[in-house]
Amino acid sequence: QVQLVESGGGLVQAGGSLRLSCAASGRTLSGNLMAWFRQAPGKEREFVAADNAQDGRTYYVDSVKGRFTISRDNAKNTVYLQMDSLKPEDTAVYLCAADRDPWNGDNYAYASAPGKYDYWGQGTQVTVSS
Repeated sequence: QVQLVESGGGLVQAGGSLRLSCAASGRTLSGNLMAWFRQAPGKEREFVAADNAQDGRTYYVDSVKGRFTISRDNAKNTVYLQMDSLKPEDTAVYLCAADRDPWNGDNYAYASAPGKYDYWGQGTQVTVSS
């Protein structure tokens, strides 16, 4: 049974930073596509960033490019999301997701689709005050 557990959320002022962590257990995901999504109240789940361990490619939604960075530590089976220059519109529950099988592609639409992912965490709340 694969489990993803997020941590690192909290309340921060606009312009501040947070670092989210997603620790995986149950199997090694070092060779798999892993991603962060977010969901604000009353809104659909939105793709934020993904990291493909197969080729090192990363993908970001336009609204976070230059501010957020996804990375991973394979030794710890953990993926991170460094969030800088936070804005009130970044307020949401942030969820970690992982693909069950390795993927050898390069396609933003594929990497950003929630249906691509088999494992999900429960989420961590990020609140950015103005």
